[in-house]
Amino acid sequence: MNWREVLDWQEHGRDVMCLFLGGISLLLSIFQVQPFIWDMAWVAILLCGVPIILGAVRGLVTELDIRADVLVSIALVASVIIGEIFAAGEVAFIMQLGALLEELTVHRARAGIASLVKLTPRKARLLQGDKEEIIAAEQVKVGDILRVLPGETVPVDGIITAGSTAINQAAITGESIPVDKSCGDMVASGGINQFGTFTMRAEKTGADSSVQRMIRLVQSADAGKAKIVGLADRWATWVVISALTAALATYAVTGEILRAVTILVVFCPCALVLATPTAVMAAIGNATRHGFLVREGDALERLAQVSKIAFDKTGTLTEGHPQVMAVKSLGNWTETEIFRYGAAVEALSEHPLGKAVVKSYQQKKGANLPEARAFVMVPGRGVQAQVHGKEILAGNLPFMQEKNVSNQEAMEAMAEEYAARGCTVIYLAADGQGLGIMALSDTLRPQAANVIAGLQKAKAEAVLLTGDQQSAARETARQVNLQEFHAQLLPEDKLAYIRQQQESQQPVCMIGDGINDAPALKAAQVGIAMGGVGSDIAVEAADIALIHDDIQELPHLLHLARRMMRTIKKNLAFAMTLNFVAIFLAMAGILNPVVGALVHNAGSVLVIVNSAFLLNWE
Repeated sequence: MNWREVLDWQEHGRDVMCLFLGGISLLLSIFQVQPFIWDMAWVAILLCGVPIILGAVRGLVTELDIRADVLVSIALVASVIIGEIFAAGEVAFIMQLGALLEELTVHRARAGIASLVKLTPRKARLLQGDKEEIIAAEQVKVGDILRVLPGETVPVDGIITAGSTAINQAAITGESIPVDKSCGDMVASGGINQFGTFTMRAEKTGADSSVQRMIRLVQSADAGKAKIVGLADRWATWVVISALTAALATYAVTGEILRAVTILVVFCPCALVLATPTAVMAAIGNATRHGFLVREGDALERLAQVSKIAFDKTGTLTEGHPQVMAVKSLGNWTETEIFRYGAAVEALSEHPLGKAVVKSYQQKKGANLPEARAFVMVPGRGVQAQVHGKEILAGNLPFMQEKNVSNQEAMEAMAEEYAARGCTVIYLAADGQGLGIMALSDTLRPQAANVIAGLQKAKAEAVLLTGDQQSAARETARQVNLQEFHAQLLPEDKLAYIRQQQESQQPVCMIGDGINDAPALKAAQVGIAMGGVGSDIAVEAADIALIHDDIQELPHLLHLARRMMRTIKKNLAFAMTLNFVAIFLAMAGILNPVVGALVHNAGSVLVIVNSAFLLNWE
């Protein structure tokens, strides 16, 4: 975030301006530049101190909440009463700076639910006899007959009554490969019709539809997510009590109000307030250089506590689009010939698997495809065409059976190995003779296995959560050496797993890319979304986004979060030690309020310097 963006926010722009003017006034006061009859430090007190006092009073009156601001307010008022104007202005300036830094790391607009609402289908094609009427999706009633054209989003949950197609339902289930649908099959709202017009009967509408259910899941997940409280406010009650006790005891023994006020000034938790946000901002800068966009200020603090990291499969550990993984031949035909003929006949197909075959052939072989003639598409079965005078068939096993293709048993036996590994198999035949198979699968990211190994080395347990088939999940888990995996999970199943683990005191980091991951991303201790290929919904629901989808930096992020927490603890230990030394010196009368403020604010400067080392930490 740059300062231009900060100034776009009215509230933060005002805070920045107040800090700027307050800092200038303190400099003028130090050098005794006095254009008016009053000390210029009063500007810092009025601009930076008054908001602190009002906030402390409001918290005490409305919520009986004792925060760090209470002690600061007491010190400010006491310093002003005894005439230590510069000390009051300096404390007010440092505290307001710490508050602004904290806000800049925490304040992020989160619009995941709004984005989900935008995803909800707006229109539906209602069929009434021979007439077609376009209506709002929310007006669809159970039992209505609807038509869905290629490229359109399924408006409600329902059953196909006529036609065949392939539905990209990764948004809802996370399945990596579009699913063929025909008469009698269920389709869910939010799925995208890849090709072919079909009609459907509405079964679940309005609040009962899949997308609306997803919205409710995200809302419930967000509501149940605890926020980490700042350390300064967490210890504020004891700090206030200790400071007041020490100040009153010193005054009672010595009778010197100056000593008592000095104790209040040096007890102000400036370094305590700065310890966390400065380290967080430096760590966020480091994370940004490594390709992470940290959207929630306390996300790294929460990540440091994580003991288990859950991965979605499609688009996270894998590339997210199918490719031809293997071509196997029967008889005298070479695998290259089979691949070329299969790609030639699929070149005219609108089916997503057909397009994947053509793209894979062009990437691997690069040669021009022979021309296919007399192309015919058989919905739910496959395609056929004339290539070099031969009748080429490409499709599923029932298609081969309907066409009485020879060598069916041999091809089926060949396909079993790949089906067990989660691949989708296309059978090929020429002039009634079985030629072989093509196996398609989502491809694993090259760095996936190393990432899992790196996380396990960091003592974080990795687990796979996917909506894909059991066989596909098992194969992916085997390839990356994952011991635990769960397949065929709906969004609510992933959410339930996250909640179950966290209830058993195992904080989970969820990494995903799709809309179906949004509830789990929202509910997890930390959610990390794939920012490049991931949906806007997933990114908005997450705390951290991977800008370039380079998952190899995930172990660095985990180590960085833990390093940040060690830095924060060191900052706190140093600041508190310095404060207690200053307190004893103040009780002994060695420090006055101005020097006391300078000494304990020197601790704040050293805290900032120590935090800055995180910027380039590797």
